[in-house]
Amino acid sequence: MFRLALLFALILPTLAIAAPCGDTSADFEAWKKDFAKQAKRAGVKKKGLQALAQTTYATRTIAADRNQKSFKYSLDKFMQVRGADTIVAQGRKRKARNPQFYAALERQYGVPAGVLIAIHGMETGFGGFMGDSQVVSAITTLAYDCRRSEFFIPHAIGALKLVDQGSITTATRGAKHGELGHTQFLPGNALNYGVDATGDGKVDFYNMTDALASTANFLRKKGWKPGRGYQQGQPNFAVIQQWNAATVYQQSIAIMAARIDG
Repeated sequence: MFRLALLFALILPTLAIAAPCGDTSADFEAWKKDFAKQAKRAGVKKKGLQALAQTTYATRTIAADRNQKSFKYSLDKFMQVRGADTIVAQGRKRKARNPQFYAALERQYGVPAGVLIAIHGMETGFGGFMGDSQVVSAITTLAYDCRRSEFFIPHAIGALKLVDQGSITTATRGAKHGELGHTQFLPGNALNYGVDATGDGKVDFYNMTDALASTANFLRKKGWKPGRGYQQGQPNFAVIQQWNAATVYQQSIAIMAARIDG
């Protein structure tokens, strides 16, 4: 019996799992230490682990996550609140000003200009405001928070790998849910679908060319069918649904895109 007890005592530490999620900041630092082991097993290197150690509990992120009112609006109200008419008007001008750029993206990825422009306008007002929250702290906080921990853990690991790659740092700022750049990529998606379209050896989501090429690449890899429709009931609407889970958001992008491309 003693030998059996001793055997369990030796085995149990190796079976230890990550610290449980939390609803307050109380256990965040302890959780980070365990999460660092998980991140290291997932391939995060020294810079990423250092970035994790420097993160702080993002109170503003948690407040925003608990208070997402706009996605509960009707479609008309949502489009009004998000400035759809302005996005369409400015989007048409942007397309007319640089048609070759958008045509090149469509040739390569099959995604029409209107869709990319609508996303760009909806997410950041065409780069006018890309967020003021520290990306790594925000996404790590959401990975720790119990509400959607499983969803955000891969994105937190993605953020740490982006630090390893030099695409972001601990100082990089984005949206309160950790989205980054011109089109507000979640870090895991940024890691998987990012494109160095400028050819400078770095994927920079705060560079419009890299960001829009990465967005087009995401949509293509998610199943975008070139030349097919993207309104509700058409083949490519399901791909728009992969970008954002809110129905009113999806509908708004499709409607604005058609008006920009029209």
